[in-house]
Amino acid sequence: MNKKISLGAAICFMAIAAAITFTITMTYAKNIFNTKIANVDERAQVYEKISEIDQIVRNNYLNDIDEDELINAIADGYMKGLEDDYAYYMDQEEYNEYKMDNAGELIGIGVTVTLDESGYIRILEVNEGSPAEQAGLQAGDLITKVGDADVLTVGYQEATGLIRGEEGTKVTLTIHRDQEELTVEVTRKLMDTVTVTYRMIGENGYIKISKFDSNTPRDFKAAVEDLQAQGATGLIFDVRNNPGGLLDSVAEVLDYLLPEGDIVSSTDSKGDTEVLYTSDADFVDMPMVVICNGETASAAELFSAGLRDYQKAELVGVNTFGKGIMQTSYSLADGSAINFTTHYYNPPSGVNFHGVGLKPDYEVQLTDEQALRLGELSDEEDAQLQKAISVLDSQKSAS
Repeated sequence: MNKKISLGAAICFMAIAAAITFTITMTYAKNIFNTKIANVDERAQVYEKISEIDQIVRNNYLNDIDEDELINAIADGYMKGLEDDYAYYMDQEEYNEYKMDNAGELIGIGVTVTLDESGYIRILEVNEGSPAEQAGLQAGDLITKVGDADVLTVGYQEATGLIRGEEGTKVTLTIHRDQEELTVEVTRKLMDTVTVTYRMIGENGYIKISKFDSNTPRDFKAAVEDLQAQGATGLIFDVRNNPGGLLDSVAEVLDYLLPEGDIVSSTDSKGDTEVLYTSDADFVDMPMVVICNGETASAAELFSAGLRDYQKAELVGVNTFGKGIMQTSYSLADGSAINFTTHYYNPPSGVNFHGVGLKPDYEVQLTDEQALRLGELSDEEDAQLQKAISVLDSQKSAS
């Protein structure tokens, strides 16, 4: 596999470093910002406005100014001003947690979450044996407050960050469940995130991928090899409720499964397209099916589309989320970082799915209750899984 880029504007306000008495080299970040605002006069107006505000405040403010708090707030405000739902600033501690999460380690409570249409945090899955399970949290719960912080007020990104913290400390969550408000206290724990689980279902191998992190390719390949050793004659990949993850990770998994050719391309703001990842000639030659749902997003959609574009798998379930844009994280000189949307990313067909999602080849709906209880359904209750088994058996009969 040929890798050219990884998944994951700059903070112009740092230009007033002297005015707010801190010294950090921001040349790279300023260059990014300068490409975002083409007009020199507009940049000058931004610098001048912030400088003017800073001078007025310092001359008249009653209390002491916390310089670290101030610069973090300025940086955070800039990213929020982009009107990019996926743009945010991370201070040093948050950025370290972000890197731990992508590396497959996280101090947290053991849940997979998403941004609910209400603006609150919705729990998609609760990891077995996790602090969240021990505290009684359930899939479908809405987290409305983290400690005293209202999720709607602080925003999804900050609220999910507040759930994390030092190992052994407790976090209090306010939960909305079945028209009832509950308060739950959960103890944070350092956990290795398990993103791949698998088992045999009859003669078929079943692999669930909950997220694409740095450990996923290794664990995925091991799962396929073990299932083949157990006699699997076909593979079912379940990416329901998979919010995505690292572009490097999904590309490596697709390279393992697909024959030689392009895997992922990107399109920038100028409309220029570049192939980012290609696959070698080695591939897994088995019948395959992918199960997806409305929470299958981002890298998980690339996974699904890649297999279908190469006619290696059919899709079963419902229309996917539709996130076909890529964010990149840039580390800053002081150990903090910024993350924002930089490109569209495209599957092998070149057809971007942002805002529309992927339509399955076989549409199978679950009831709302079944969708919330997805992890608790038996194989017989799971209509999408049963359809996937049927499709896989038909593929094998036709071959």
